[in-house]
Amino acid sequence: MRRPILILLGLGLAVAPAAPAQAPASKTVILSTTTSTQDSGLLDVLVPLFEKSTGYTVKTISVGTGQALALAARGEADVTLCHAPSLERKYVAEGKMQDRRLVMYNDFLVVGPEADPAKIKGDKSVVAALKKIAGAGARFVSRGDKSGTHILEQNLWKEAGLTPATPWYIESGQGMGATLGIANDRQAYTLTDRATLLAFSKRVDLKPMVEHDRLLLNIYSVMEVNPANGPRVNAAGGKAFAAFILAPATQAVIKTFGFDKYGQALFVPIAGKKDEDF
Repeated sequence: MRRPILILLGLGLAVAPAAPAQAPASKTVILSTTTSTQDSGLLDVLVPLFEKSTGYTVKTISVGTGQALALAARGEADVTLCHAPSLERKYVAEGKMQDRRLVMYNDFLVVGPEADPAKIKGDKSVVAALKKIAGAGARFVSRGDKSGTHILEQNLWKEAGLTPATPWYIESGQGMGATLGIANDRQAYTLTDRATLLAFSKRVDLKPMVEHDRLLLNIYSVMEVNPANGPRVNAAGGKAFAAFILAPATQAVIKTFGFDKYGQALFVPIAGKKDEDF
């Protein structure tokens, strides 16, 4: 009787299902980022370098910072590069984002038509300039998209004690490049980061009006997405991209980006710096 039992046991072992193989780690990294990193052309340089050095493929989602962070919080991105420090810190405090580190900075400026209907050109205070724009009822185009630029703009209006309104205040609901185009068409003022303005300098006639106010500093940070945000978060890929953009070799590329084309670098690398340094 033992022989049939042994045979049956052997058959049972033969047909037992094999343990499922562990799914290979994804080689695609989803980067959610602000439109200025895309519109300036910086990602056109950095992404191929990252892909070549790591073997990852990057899918870039270029939206306003508010949307970029919201996507990450839903687990629809692996790493985020954006520029709204107060909002970024909120997401980190909530546990949705982690390991926030400074990458680079440039600055914002108010631009407008050469005619300068509000007479703000050369003003040292952006808050004073916004008061003049509102007082003159001069057209101002806002991104209106919860981006880092829009958040800063709202804070500046609040600092000025004003609530901008139609008909002179126009919300584009679009990225920085498109907003510059609308402001150019409407002969209006707008708030823009310097990198995108330089990148669009041959497409728009808007002139710098107010710049170098400390309130216009524009700091970019990289943050990894908490894997708990969703099952598709590629934590290893996000960590690899964050490490890449903070690496000395990448920071050296950022330091010179734009100089050959515009005669000035579009960003200043600041890896290793802290918020309190600015």
